[in-house]
Amino acid sequence: MAFQTGHIGLNVTDLDRSIAFYGRVFGFTPAGESQEKGRRYAFLAQDGKLVLTLWQQSDGRFAAGLPGLHHLSFQVADLDAVRRAETVIRELGATLHHDGVVPHGEGAASGGVFFEDPDGIRLEIFAPDAAGDRPAPTTGAPTCGFF
Repeated sequence: MAFQTGHIGLNVTDLDRSIAFYGRVFGFTPAGESQEKGRRYAFLAQDGKLVLTLWQQSDGRFAAGLPGLHHLSFQVADLDAVRRAETVIRELGATLHHDGVVPHGEGAASGGVFFEDPDGIRLEIFAPDAAGDRPAPTTGAPTCGFF
């Protein structure tokens, strides 16, 4: 048997805010939505393929200290695409960790930006060649593991 990720489902506190955020940062578009009170959700797609489902059934912020999701990582083609995403993230005022593009580890060629959505869910946008000669924020550990 072979497996690949089908889509990712996230609980959010404000569906409209999250649809706008993921649309702006990632370019995801609504492919289906429910406005039914107490059962609001949205299916977000890219190029006609379902990528993310958002479920408005949470209160508070994402609890990184509890077992479960650590972060979501999305790959883009190159450093330019990472930089474009970083610009949007900064425009939205989202929490950005490490103050911009950093490598996945000391000496790694790959790197990206690490940030949070409006509910505090940790996200990453990276490219295989985005690290350049930048230093890693943490020596001896993967950058994506500690933010």
